[in-house]
Amino acid sequence: MTTMAALFGALPLALGTGTGYELRRPLGITIVGGLILSQMLTLYTTPVVYLTFDRMRLWVERRRHAVREHKAGLEAT
Repeated sequence: MTTMAALFGALPLALGTGTGYELRRPLGITIVGGLILSQMLTLYTTPVVYLTFDRMRLWVERRRHAVREHKAGLEAT
């Protein structure tokens, strides 16, 4: 929600006309572009990080289970 407020707050800088707009327009475009880019990166990378950690957790659990079975097999003999 804060990102949207910042984005809409920077739109007048990026789209504005009037006295001195040549100096303010690059700042507005930079703010809007940076906010959009960071939002897109966040939306795409967060699920990837969660999936990676979940796969790592499953791998560790499988390894622990295999070690327990191996130890149980050694104790039975």
